[in-house]
Amino acid sequence: MAFELPDLPYAHDALADLGMSKETLEYHHDIHHKAYVDNGNKAIAGTEWEGKSVEEIIKGTYDPKAVAQNGIFNNASQFWNHNQFWEMMGPGESKMPGELEKALTEAFGSVDKFKEEFSAAGAGQFGSGWCWLVKDGDALKVTKTENGVNPLCFGQTALLGCDVWEHSYYIDFRNKRPAYLSNFLDKLVNWENVASRM
Repeated sequence: MAFELPDLPYAHDALADLGMSKETLEYHHDIHHKAYVDNGNKAIAGTEWEGKSVEEIIKGTYDPKAVAQNGIFNNASQFWNHNQFWEMMGPGESKMPGELEKALTEAFGSVDKFKEEFSAAGAGQFGSGWCWLVKDGDALKVTKTENGVNPLCFGQTALLGCDVWEHSYYIDFRNKRPAYLSNFLDKLVNWENVASRM
């Protein structure tokens, strides 16, 4: 299957009052995400992966022993990661559904403890990468991954992911990654979307 850049599920300026500017989304979605689409399509052309789903490509090209992943994996994975990321955020106030609040409290002790652990994972990811809330079997866990690696590589379900590549936050937060992560959790997350992935 050819990769196609999805439209954002909201206007480019819809998150501006919540800490993610129109300029950030123009760069991040229109340029960076589009580059993964274009480069991914070039990379899979004429290969065994052409015509496969993005999930099949990610699982089939991930090499757990590699110091650096291959170009097909990197572009397919980052294409998928960003598709999820836009959906995991939204404008307006998002109330956390009761079943998600209960699950987070059971897994982490409280919602605040979950937020602390998630923020610490993102702040502690050296260089580029992602932090995640995942479902691993029946357990909820916080993880972090380098570059474009994502939970699909480990047979996990991504419930929430935050992009900690600098292009995701530098325009709005400069080098203050912890502040970006706090703002993401407190103002940007679409908790209904997170709950729907459980």
